Amino acid sequence: MPRYLKKYVCEDRTDGVLRFYFRRKEQKKIRLPGLPGSDEFNEAYYKALNGVMKEEQTGPKMSAKGTLRWLCEQYFQSAEYKHLDQRTRHVRKLIIEHMWAEPLKPGSHRLFEDIPVSAFGPKAIRTLRDRKAEFPEAANGRVKALRAVFVFATKKDVELATTNPARDVSYFKGNSEGFHSWTDEEIEKFEARHPIGTKARLALALLQYTTQRRSDIVLFGRQHVSKGALKFTQQKNRKKKPVTLEIPIHPTLQDIIDKSPCGDLTFLVTEFKKPFTANGFGNWFRSRCDEAGLAHCSAHGVRKAASAGLADRGATEHQIMAMTGHATSKEVTRYTRAARQKVLARSAVKLMDSAVDDAEE
Repeated sequence: MPRYLKKYVCEDRTDGVLRFYFRRKEQKKIRLPGLPGSDEFNEAYYKALNGVMKEEQTGPKMSAKGTLRWLCEQYFQSAEYKHLDQRTRHVRKLIIEHMWAEPLKPGSHRLFEDIPVSAFGPKAIRTLRDRKAEFPEAANGRVKALRAVFVFATKKDVELATTNPARDVSYFKGNSEGFHSWTDEEIEKFEARHPIGTKARLALALLQYTTQRRSDIVLFGRQHVSKGALKFTQQKNRKKKPVTLEIPIHPTLQDIIDKSPCGDLTFLVTEFKKPFTANGFGNWFRSRCDEAGLAHCSAHGVRKAASAGLADRGATEHQIMAMTGHATSKEVTRYTRAARQKVLARSAVKLMDSAVDDAEE
């Protein structure tokens, strides 16, 4: 038991929301409100300790019709939600459930889940956003999730809400650079620690020479290879806007595949000879980066570095998009901004030389 908890008190994070309960041996648990140390928590604790407070009724809470929680539960049953990728559904559900379980004000017994939909306006959404102000991406995730709920709720064939209050709440300006893009020196350092023939080097090569996300490379296997190219449909948005690519296998990548231990269905396998999950691979690759002294590097950063490398060698945005699978140039531009600057600077210096030659003539 954590030191800050009193006797007979335990934590519960079953659904991702932290709750505290009073539990004596051979007795049912009693829910304690607030946080340890607060007045309401202490009052409830001593009532439970003295046998004054009654046991909490078990079973899931039933949402009242017309409340925020009720609306979100309708959204979870909608086709709009079910058509999202599994990972997106999981994350969005966690975000929404965390929001509705928060008190309206610190220490309050009233929760956001009990607010009537008609009273849930931009001010409430801004409050939920601002509670994550130190983490802009998390704050924006809250706004995005609520926008999706109310886009569904305001549809003409649904009509569970009259307006979308989240539309009036702006996103925080996030980190425009995103994940760290590997440098040539960092790639060399990783390769020195993980030589050809290791699973880590195979993973790096798949990321580097295909420019794909970890969710794709963990699925790559010999069944995707045809006439010297990888043919596959990207996992991201595969249900909404599927993107199918055919990428020639670079000779260096083919050499590393031939010299590496590969699985039967996928090139990359776990220590139990099973395919990786995307998250499992991310954690495993993170450890391989740590072994190489690259604590700030990640799998996604290789994708960015590969795109930047193509730009540095003069590839056009459309050529890079043909590799990465991006539908627009917006993300590619973000990936390759620094590389483009170097290319333009080199061409500008050449123009300076031309100007000097013209002047001498």
